[in-house]
Amino acid sequence: MATPPRKTASDFDPEVLRLFDQYVHGVIDRRGFLTGAARFAVGATTAAGLLAALTPQFAAAQQVKPDDKRLQAKYVEFDSPQGYGKARGYLVRPAKAKGPLPTVLVVHENRGLNPHIEDITRRLALEGYIVFAPDALFPLGGYPGDEDKARAEFAKLDQTKTRQDFIAAAHWLKGVEGGNGKLGVVGFCYGGGMSNFLATQLPDLAAAAPFYGPAPAVEDVPKIKAELLVVLAATDERVNAGWPAYEAALKQANVRYELFQPPGTQHGFNNDTTPRYDEAAAKEAWKRTLALFERNLRKAGKGA
Repeated sequence: MATPPRKTASDFDPEVLRLFDQYVHGVIDRRGFLTGAARFAVGATTAAGLLAALTPQFAAAQQVKPDDKRLQAKYVEFDSPQGYGKARGYLVRPAKAKGPLPTVLVVHENRGLNPHIEDITRRLALEGYIVFAPDALFPLGGYPGDEDKARAEFAKLDQTKTRQDFIAAAHWLKGVEGGNGKLGVVGFCYGGGMSNFLATQLPDLAAAAPFYGPAPAVEDVPKIKAELLVVLAATDERVNAGWPAYEAALKQANVRYELFQPPGTQHGFNNDTTPRYDEAAAKEAWKRTLALFERNLRKAGKGA
């Protein structure tokens, strides 16, 4: 039997995509999405069917298997005395590394360390990096294996403590065995916002690639020393509203940055587990992210 063609953002009414964005970010609940989407359900397609079609399909999108022999992967706990006390993440490195390697922190979306972010972590490790992806949900039991449950749990986090957990993770990773002392960060949605925040908090951060994440406090922008690749979607009212002020502050502070905002894209366009995925835009964003890390992280030596 032939596999049905994969749905893309163009297969959905823009209002359905807007409702889905509101749903995944907690603006409306599941019932709110279903009620709003019902008027766009035609034929055999129900509102619940629209939601199912937009829900991540992790297995179908996996690029690097968890047991890939080219990699060493394990879960590691670390101390976070200013945060939740103890935190945990997914550490992946090339199995046959030669010499010190640069390090990259990966920050997930607002559902914790799900299979997609673990796959992203492995993809980056195959590029020759030691990569660490913390799970903000660890203090509440970790990613629960269900996106709706994960989203509900995520809302219970004390974000002041969670931010400290990520700062602790960055410090831990920068000094990890086998690392070269150079640190970069990439994050998506919530993780993009966290990447922006970390850039204002870590003066020794060399590079940051925030994907469609909320801007940091404008008054903190002058603290940024890292080079930034700011990735935004074309259609993303919630996040894009903060960009003009952020960009003005970046220019005022003489921060090195590049904006990549491919036309026709939706929030989440890099996530290849959902129909919002835009293959061409995602590949270019990934290429630019790797180039950012290559030019900023490859020199050996702390603070080099």
